[in-house]
Amino acid sequence: MYEILRVEELAPKIKLFEVYAPEIAEKARPGQFIIVIINERGERVPLTITGYDPEKGSITFVFNEVGKTTRQLGLLKEGDSIWNITGPLGNPSEIKNFGKVLCVAGGVMIAPMLLQVKALREAGNTVVTVMGARIKELLFFKEELKALSHRLYVATDDGSEGYKGLDFLKDVLASERFDRCVAMGPVPMLQRVCELTKPYKIPTVVTLMPIMVDGMGMCGVCRVSVGGQMKFGCVDGPEFDGHLVDFDQLIKRQRMFLPEERLSALLWELGGCECDGK
Repeated sequence: MYEILRVEELAPKIKLFEVYAPEIAEKARPGQFIIVIINERGERVPLTITGYDPEKGSITFVFNEVGKTTRQLGLLKEGDSIWNITGPLGNPSEIKNFGKVLCVAGGVMIAPMLLQVKALREAGNTVVTVMGARIKELLFFKEELKALSHRLYVATDDGSEGYKGLDFLKDVLASERFDRCVAMGPVPMLQRVCELTKPYKIPTVVTLMPIMVDGMGMCGVCRVSVGGQMKFGCVDGPEFDGHLVDFDQLIKRQRMFLPEERLSALLWELGGCECDGK
């Protein structure tokens, strides 16, 4: 059991949990993830690590309450416990002095990008950050990212704060040279970032969180096509060369179980179902 030390609501339906998990905190690195299981019959949910404190023995992660399990998770309070957390999983990010790095983060993945930006800055890089969300109310960690970045751009899908969409990056990329791009966020956003950076041959690393079960390369559910080769998101990733990812196939796979997920959430709203013992 893993005790929840702190709960913070960063934006509507987006929460940060700090959990006592000393063994994970000691080994965690930027870019890695965990798998959370709420109770003994709960589903396995992969979530990116957003912080770790080996001295305190804690890790932090951020999630969006979009489905049944994440909404159940959001009901837990400080002092409650999570049944199981497995991790750290996946390969750590490559952190070194690349030169000038463009970091693009959207939605709930703004949280792990904060950890990435901090590490890249400490490695001596010039870091230009773009943070985005559907609407301004869903933006968080703005001041923290601004403090760590040499320059910060804000974008929203509806234009309620900052630029409207990511098209402004066309001008940015046309006017200055970047040595690397790191992108985290919804798959359509990652695809768009790669479309923008590819003409300039900027190495672009994307974090993929496909449908996943065991997180250890045994089930094969998280397979993605990268450069024509089948890769596993959990053990080969979660970071991949964005210019080689088959995003169209990835989007189709992510939508495979949407009807079942919606039904599960509906049954839970109506009072529970047998799938998790409640």
